[in-house]
Amino acid sequence: MESFIHAHFWEMILRTTLSFFALLILARILGKKQLGQLTFFHYITGITFGSIASEIASQEETPFLDGMISLVWWSALTYLMTVITIKSKKARVLIDDKPTIVIQKGLILESALQKNRLHLDELTMMLREQAIFSVQDVEYAMLETNGKLSVLQKTSEQVATKQDVKADVSPPTYLPTEVISDGQLITENIVELELTEDWVLKKLKKQNVQSVEEVYFAQVQTNGSLYISLKDKSRHSSP
Repeated sequence: MESFIHAHFWEMILRTTLSFFALLILARILGKKQLGQLTFFHYITGITFGSIASEIASQEETPFLDGMISLVWWSALTYLMTVITIKSKKARVLIDDKPTIVIQKGLILESALQKNRLHLDELTMMLREQAIFSVQDVEYAMLETNGKLSVLQKTSEQVATKQDVKADVSPPTYLPTEVISDGQLITENIVELELTEDWVLKKLKKQNVQSVEEVYFAQVQTNGSLYISLKDKSRHSSP
């Protein structure tokens, strides 16, 4: 009896140790996104990782090899989906969804709240967490894919800097919006801003960029200028 208990003890120690290091290695392979950008997909993945590792470590009835295969295969699927979302914007939207504007030009968009199953008390709480107590101080508020609220306050309510001595308090012309991603135009965003592809191309040529394919990321700024980050270069421009 004593030898059985002794063998069982060391078996559980070994299973727990191997599960721990397997989980550590797989987490390192998958990268920092699990912590830095905890979308719904990554939240579920993290819970499942922990559940499988716990099952391997604590349940003697679970064959160790079967549990490890399950953990490694789940990691492989997660890695595959991560690669797919990097390569395909459509897959990224399908898996992680996309940010939703919930306040536009100071007005709460009720349909956007309903779509995201967010009620007013939650919205105002999220604003207060950013030290914003009045909805009318908000120009835009966007619910991100990780559940956090990003807020652009009205110009008159923004914290002044040394450059704001003669600050213009007129509302921004545009909400900062991505129009090029990894060398591809984002047509729906351009249309939503009531701009054209020709407008974007002219802005690129103005900054000596001849082709959309050269651009890794481009974003329309509040004043109508275009921020550009080129592929494989450290050069950034924002006239």
